[in-house]
Amino acid sequence: MEFVIIEYDPSYSLQTVRMWRDSKEQAIGKKEIHSFEDHVFYLNNILVQDNKVYIAIDTSEEQVVGILACNENWVNQLYIHTQFQGKGIGKKLLDHAKQCSEGRLFLYTFEVNKKAQQFYERNGFSIIGRGNDNEEKLDDIKYEWTKF
Repeated sequence: MEFVIIEYDPSYSLQTVRMWRDSKEQAIGKKEIHSFEDHVFYLNNILVQDNKVYIAIDTSEEQVVGILACNENWVNQLYIHTQFQGKGIGKKLLDHAKQCSEGRLFLYTFEVNKKAQQFYERNGFSIIGRGNDNEEKLDDIKYEWTKF
């Protein structure tokens, strides 16, 4: 499978949100608390305000297989299509976030998402905190990565 990373374009919004919701639900074992329409609105009108948003596209199918929303200090969203996990897409997106950073990144992941924890720790992130200040009211882990 070959994929490219492009800046998010709203023409991909339905595919992106469908993939994002499926990936998140698989990761945390809970249904998304927001409606599909609210999620599309969030992506197109709120997330893009403070983040650069990128999507990974499977070139053979023109299918969205990943999303990254980041700024110079934070990885705010990183989700990979459930059928395309473990194929290097997440690493490529995370490396892109590192390149766009100021040399230091933070992110949160849910404590129940063991695959994400292993992924971030394999890619140089360290745990710096814990909490549960999120809409899902699930325990989460705060990670940090520094370039130096």
